[in-house]
Amino acid sequence: MPGAVPEPDPAIRGKAASTCETTLRSIWFPMTRVANPRSRTLAPVSVESPRRLDDALCALAATPGALVIAGGTDAMVEVNAGSRRDQLAGGEVIAIDRVSELRRFRHDPSSATVLLGAGLTYTELMDEPLASLLPALAEASRTVGSPQIRNAGTIGGNLATCSPAGDALPVLAALDAVVHLADASGVRSLPVGEFMTGVKTTALAPGELITGIDVPVLGGWQGYAKVGVRNAMVIAIASACLATDVATRSVRIALGSVAPTVIRCPDAEQFAAEHVDWDSTSVEPDVAARIGSIAAGAALPIDDHRSTAAYRRRAIEVLVGRLVRRGFADG
Repeated sequence: MPGAVPEPDPAIRGKAASTCETTLRSIWFPMTRVANPRSRTLAPVSVESPRRLDDALCALAATPGALVIAGGTDAMVEVNAGSRRDQLAGGEVIAIDRVSELRRFRHDPSSATVLLGAGLTYTELMDEPLASLLPALAEASRTVGSPQIRNAGTIGGNLATCSPAGDALPVLAALDAVVHLADASGVRSLPVGEFMTGVKTTALAPGELITGIDVPVLGGWQGYAKVGVRNAMVIAIASACLATDVATRSVRIALGSVAPTVIRCPDAEQFAAEHVDWDSTSVEPDVAARIGSIAAGAALPIDDHRSTAAYRRRAIEVLVGRLVRRGFADG
């Protein structure tokens, strides 16, 4: 699967969508219906299934309000819950799961980065060589849903949904990932912290797709942990990623499910970098506990139907402390 995740063909930039040459396969499902929650009337849905990135961008330029799906593991839950029905009532769906450019990755040892195509599934993120290059992302991917969900769900979809509980997001935040976006007129890139703007809200503009994510490869231990109501197929009540870089003697900590979006913990990161023993790769128990406490202080949790704010804050304290002890366990 190695290969570049290219930007759109410059030839389509600035063209009206109607002038784009396309190999789109249009599918009409007269039996595919969407219920109007008010009138209970039914409407057909047209699905475009492009094979090339340029074609997907042309289709989205023509119907910027279309529902875009890759694996559909988040989108279909929202459709069934009614939150996407107004969007789907427009009758246009663009399925990008067959866009080959989005299903590739490229490791660049010279820049110590991995460019992940937005269409890579959790299962693919768990396989080698990505599991060794980005171990925390592989660890987070293993906690997502069932095997069926991991085979369908994509890292781009996790980013686009931007749930505070998204399992890949704390890892991308801790690793200072950069999100690549494209539309029919050009491309742009944003740090992941700027891309995530709030609860299920992002900087994605109408007509744009997430095409890839640049993720730095660090030279140190990294891991992910979360707490839920059971051991598998669970939405995180609280989650955390810790990543270390020996060369720069830096520690990165990101939290999920305890704020409107994923957050970093700069005070805890600085304290950790100054108080762990880098030479022996060890940490004193009281230092690990203190790092967890500082991280918990950065959390902004709420009470909801899945947990209380107090429990979430305590969970972060424990999770981060455990991750620190795992990361500096050689002493």
